[in-house]
Amino acid sequence: MRTLISLLVANALALSGSVYAGDTDDQKIADLKKQLEDITSELDDINDRVDSNERHSALDRILITGDFRTKAHSLHYQNVTWNPAIKVNFSDFGAKAMSGAFGMPNDPASPLGKMMAADPNLAAAFQSGQLQGTMPYVLAQKTTQDIDNDIFYTTRLRLNLKAKVWDNVSFAGRLSMFKNWGDSTGVQVFDSWRSFTMDGTSSGNPSGDFLRVERAYFDWKNIGGSPLYLSIGRRPSTYGPPTQYRENEKRGGTPSGHLVNFNFDGATMGYHLGDITGVEGQVIRFCYGQGFESQFGNGEMFGDIVTKDTHLGGFNIDAINDGKNFLQFTLFGAKDVNDGFKGTMAFPTQLAGIFAPTMYQDMQKFSNFNFETRVQPSGVIGDMFLGGIGFAREEDNDVKWFVSGGWTRADGNGNAGMFGGMLSDAVFEAQLNADGSEIIMMPSAADDSGPKDGYGIYAGIQIPAPYGKFGLEYNYGSKYWTPFTQAQDDPIGSKLATRGHVGEAYYMFDINPRMFIKLAGLYYDFEYTGSGTPVGAPQEIDEVIAGSAYSMLPVVDTAFDINASLTVNF
Repeated sequence: MRTLISLLVANALALSGSVYAGDTDDQKIADLKKQLEDITSELDDINDRVDSNERHSALDRILITGDFRTKAHSLHYQNVTWNPAIKVNFSDFGAKAMSGAFGMPNDPASPLGKMMAADPNLAAAFQSGQLQGTMPYVLAQKTTQDIDNDIFYTTRLRLNLKAKVWDNVSFAGRLSMFKNWGDSTGVQVFDSWRSFTMDGTSSGNPSGDFLRVERAYFDWKNIGGSPLYLSIGRRPSTYGPPTQYRENEKRGGTPSGHLVNFNFDGATMGYHLGDITGVEGQVIRFCYGQGFESQFGNGEMFGDIVTKDTHLGGFNIDAINDGKNFLQFTLFGAKDVNDGFKGTMAFPTQLAGIFAPTMYQDMQKFSNFNFETRVQPSGVIGDMFLGGIGFAREEDNDVKWFVSGGWTRADGNGNAGMFGGMLSDAVFEAQLNADGSEIIMMPSAADDSGPKDGYGIYAGIQIPAPYGKFGLEYNYGSKYWTPFTQAQDDPIGSKLATRGHVGEAYYMFDINPRMFIKLAGLYYDFEYTGSGTPVGAPQEIDEVIAGSAYSMLPVVDTAFDINASLTVNF
């Protein structure tokens, strides 16, 4: 375009020279030159605008926006207790020992003799006949301590991608980086279920200075001119309503954030009922997804696969969404849930000392080393179902409030892995290792396979305040409350997955329409262990601290998180 305009100007100048070459009227020549200068200036302006539009049209194929957040936490944990034990079928152990399957107890070279020599208390209890039925087998001495992490910094970068493919087809995606300062390994020592990074939680777990694909999907709307639409890809299933208020942003995901804050891949078929009923924003969606792939990348060529694919499906209904009132219903299930997901962790030295004594002997020489390992589940433990109803309202005076209720059900099948079955503990049985030199304990079944129902409540209010807004939130989860909110980026753990009470207060200062500061405090009062996981039987925290109940991972009694953040939207 610029070349064409330049040629036109040059031709005009040449023409003017030939026409007026013989004209002796200096004033006419000066006037003509002035007109040509004006034309040249106008053409340059047009040229700049045309080039800008050409560039803009090219870039309009994909629109990039995002947000950047830096956050400082002060984290404090009270009565952090580790009291590990497993439930062992000692009747089975005694029968095998009496039959001579483990060798003679007075033979120091036999597997039974080695075990008795290594644990005199076990030997005394066994010889006195105290080991009968299923009983706890204590693995380490109980420890209790308070932990203070006075300063913990994180940085989160999210890049939103949007593109219009056709009149009724669009693409959307989000790339996320979430890291804590001074660590880009992306791997944490496995001391809680929060520290286990897997596909569903990678966007909300500090995992290094690299971008992950949190969501990537297309929307095909008004299919055949109808209110029907289809969407396939990595789903917008994080930061759903009503959690957007504490994030100070618009609705961030499709499903209820009280029940789901979890990355997964799948599809949604939706229908805009409002086009028929006349109710603004009324939409019904059927959602399908896969949470675990069992037969690819797991060594399936060795023929040793005992897990199954985990499939998700259900309905999400926006009954009202008129800009002031929002009413949502959610109901879905997860079939063939395994005792974990594929993930990575740094193996704790403490667990090596219990379960891998030979390896532990070498690890002691490198006390500051942890080996990174890829984890995969050991079997299917049952099915899960979740449901909920949530209502939010935004008043004319800018007061926003919401209430949400959730229900979860776990249906175990009696299977169990090392950390347990579906909300149940594993019962271990003794057996010889491959070369017959050592007695090892292996999970045989869950101690309970009955259905278990849990419930959770969540409520909050946000009101205008000087220079910004002030908010209060409260949530509670019962003993068996097990939502899929593990990708929520609270460092102590997803507050909405807590089995117990959580209170939060925050103040947001609006610096400008695209920048704000948030000061917040969260207080956790845990009542039961295992928040955020369906694996293992929840134990009362007070009983673990007292030593009458056990947990394979450390448990927290109470904790609080005081934090300040600065967020910039661009």
